[in-house]
Amino acid sequence: MKIIKKYNSISLMVRIVIGLAIGIILGLISSDIPVIDTLGTVFVGTLKAIAPVLVLLLVVSSLAQGEKLDRRFGHVILLYMVSTLLAAVVAVAGSFLFPQTLKLAGRAAGGTVPTQMTDVLNNLLNDMVTNPISALLEGKYIGILFWAVIFGLAARKVCSDQTKKMMSNLADLMSQVVRWVFNLAPFGIMGLVYSSVAKRGLSIFGDYGAIILLLVGCMLSVALVTNPLLVWLSLRRNPYPLVFRCLRGSAVAAFFTRSSAANIPVNMELCKKLGMDEEMYAVSIPLGATVNMDGAAITIAVMALAAANTVGVQVTFPAALMLAIVASLAACGTSGVAGGSLLLIPLACSLFGVDPDVAMQVVGVGFVISVVQDSVETALNSSSDVLFSATAEYAQWKKKGKSLPTFLGGNTKVDV
Repeated sequence: MKIIKKYNSISLMVRIVIGLAIGIILGLISSDIPVIDTLGTVFVGTLKAIAPVLVLLLVVSSLAQGEKLDRRFGHVILLYMVSTLLAAVVAVAGSFLFPQTLKLAGRAAGGTVPTQMTDVLNNLLNDMVTNPISALLEGKYIGILFWAVIFGLAARKVCSDQTKKMMSNLADLMSQVVRWVFNLAPFGIMGLVYSSVAKRGLSIFGDYGAIILLLVGCMLSVALVTNPLLVWLSLRRNPYPLVFRCLRGSAVAAFFTRSSAANIPVNMELCKKLGMDEEMYAVSIPLGATVNMDGAAITIAVMALAAANTVGVQVTFPAALMLAIVASLAACGTSGVAGGSLLLIPLACSLFGVDPDVAMQVVGVGFVISVVQDSVETALNSSSDVLFSATAEYAQWKKKGKSLPTFLGGNTKVDV
């Protein structure tokens, strides 16, 4: 018990940094420590198992209580859409400033590749109306959200107060389980970083260093420039205290889990610490894990333009603008799992007449660099879910005359 108390007394961020450092050291020392590798697999698997049930219970409970989603919800959706489009524009601009070509070696394996935008939209609609049990089992969050809204609205109509209270208790129960799991995040992150270092090391930077730098540079530009600009336009306050809190509280975990879906419980806990209304973030966070895909839009646009450059296609400015729109729309159809954006690259490549075989080789390159690309992409996607949810929440506070958190110049104290 003394060891547990001592462990809990240390800041979670400090524990995560320690776990990260240990994972790197062990990965460099040995590539055959299966117990450490298993820690990461179990951690991500636990989060993925809990997240669908947590989302369902929180959304149903929230809507069953009779509260309506107000202007905050419309505001956060607008921020999601605008930020994804801006991310695609940043990627196009970066690719024009620093054009890239790729060393293509072989065809990527596996995966069903959409060939038209209608395929992406059809997939979204099919996921939305999938069997709710299947949606839970397969982690299809657009379907979980759809049925949770239906069940929540129905419960508000027909359920007694006692039943609604039971739903609220179940949601609280799952939230507590998530807190217990996330308290063990340092061990999970140690396993995840060990696995990456032991299997791939730093050799990845040799052949594809330039394209990785472009991708990461565009993602950092969005995280530190365009997204803060959107926050400032909404709040008229210095956005960076909120930006850095979201990066620290969400991006670090998302970087290693490489799954927006798995990071939903982490984001839920961060929203609670930021003093936000659970009825708001219970819906906006899982929705963001489905449609708020800044990093995915960047990956799709950069890789598509690199493919065009590789085969000698001259991309015009109007075509580049069309690519930004297509990439932002396609990104909304990206699954919230590791590597989800890569299979949408051929869709963007088709705009420039790139041969499907070449496009699939580009997907193969994406899988090679994914240890860096997908980690940074997920960190951007997931942390911006919290960033924009908090922005919409605090904008409502400001409008109603409620004091903002102290880190934004107000008087309201929050835990983060």
